[in-house]
Amino acid sequence: MSTPDPTFPNQSGPVTLQQLREALAFLTEQYDQLVDGTQNVFVWLWETIQGDFNQDRSAGQIALDTAISMIPGVDQVCDVRDIVANCRQINEDKTNTWAWVALGLTLIGLFPTLGSLLKGVFKIFFLFVRRAGGNHVIKAVDDAMTWVITLLRKRQVQKYWKGLKWDWVFHELAKQARIIRRQLNVGQLLKAFDRGITLMNSLLGKVTKFPLVGRSARDTIVMVNSIRKMANEYLAKALKPIEDVMDQVIRRLEIEDLVQRRGVVNVGNIHFRGNLPEARAVTLMRNTYPPPKWLSQGSPTRNLPLTAKKERAIIDRKVKQGYPPLTDKNIESFSKGLISAEIRGPARLYRVVSPSNGAMGDCWISESVWKTIMASPDPKAVWRKHLAVWPDWNGNGQFVVKDIPAGETIKVWRGPTSAQMKSGLPDRYLEGGWEQIILSPKSGQWDSTRYYKMRGGKDSRPIQLQNPINRDQYNKLSNTQQAEYTGIREKINDPRITGPLDTGWGSTDFDAQLNDAKLGLPSLPGQTTNAKH
Repeated sequence: MSTPDPTFPNQSGPVTLQQLREALAFLTEQYDQLVDGTQNVFVWLWETIQGDFNQDRSAGQIALDTAISMIPGVDQVCDVRDIVANCRQINEDKTNTWAWVALGLTLIGLFPTLGSLLKGVFKIFFLFVRRAGGNHVIKAVDDAMTWVITLLRKRQVQKYWKGLKWDWVFHELAKQARIIRRQLNVGQLLKAFDRGITLMNSLLGKVTKFPLVGRSARDTIVMVNSIRKMANEYLAKALKPIEDVMDQVIRRLEIEDLVQRRGVVNVGNIHFRGNLPEARAVTLMRNTYPPPKWLSQGSPTRNLPLTAKKERAIIDRKVKQGYPPLTDKNIESFSKGLISAEIRGPARLYRVVSPSNGAMGDCWISESVWKTIMASPDPKAVWRKHLAVWPDWNGNGQFVVKDIPAGETIKVWRGPTSAQMKSGLPDRYLEGGWEQIILSPKSGQWDSTRYYKMRGGKDSRPIQLQNPINRDQYNKLSNTQQAEYTGIREKINDPRITGPLDTGWGSTDFDAQLNDAKLGLPSLPGQTTNAKH
């Protein structure tokens, strides 16, 4: 059987009779027909087009089908079969928007610039989405990812993308998917529909000349063309959910890219050194020489904090309009340039955390700021310096990603971070100046956190975490008592947050911290990545 080229545009030429016979043998699993010439290939084709829409195959079979369906003959027969099946479903109820969405997803597979590898990946995602229906798109896309990975691991498929020198296959797939997403409109879908009809006429044209099956084939061609005549109106209504599916597919590919690049946090090797108490942090910042790159000397002259009292009236008016409430400390964490804003999905926010910090919190950064941080020579240093994060506030080492889906809008505060000074450290400061975003988590989205008492750590004995208490109990303790505990993120409760993922920065800021005992984390869902494979 011929071999596909995953980089080739989606413009396969006519297949030979032998290619068509091979394709039909695979799709129907009637391999004896390859040598048995008694079966007329065009009647066989019609029987295959009439066949199952492939909705009931196992997930493993889907990945196998997709790998082989990149071969031109199989690919073309699948395209025609799927278009016919979509149109039959629409013909039963022309007002069924989800049936039009399913057709639109099939038509994306006929975009001329779509490479065969991405088309194969789309086939898996779209099949899961069609099965699940419009109310379960996110789950369907997540469930499909396991089988996308299965496809990409197949030897013949690996050969393709490795030959392209794709070090990060999910990054490249997401990039190509975004290009297709930008092309997505009713006009392009209609052009793809016309290409599909041309392909159908080419494949079924000779079938119409055969007795018995010919009339059914002609009726099918008429039916598909009748659906095409009304497609302009109905595809326009289906465009938004089609775009939403594409956005979710791109989001999932990008999340998988993050997981592959940054490594999955694994309970077998999670260690951190607990919270760095403020007094210890001040001592280390004062005595470390040379000082860390992120710590500026002297006093700040720019990015000065706002005055909460002066801003309070404006803030409170905006809060009544649905913007997040801000404490005085929140206000003073901004410098001049604070604005109320709306973030419209699809969008992605990032948050640096440690095992002690909540994945859900009010302080986030945009994707553009995150990319700037990660592109710098020393990401941790620019994060601390320009977002003004003291080491006793956040130990870092991990990050999480929050997705705002298409069609959703959230109200936030955004603006440049103010410079930060700390009592006990009069001649040192954090510069600030890069944009931060404050949002208001909804009820039930806050992480579950427990506070563990630390025992041991003396005479070379390892520290043990014991007797966890909840936040309310912890808040009732004195400062001295609280110093005996360390918070541990127990569970991430917001389903739109992915993580934690490893920053690759480590979890210390000073060489002196390396002498502290490492704490082994308990096996908790909040400490292992929730990205699905």
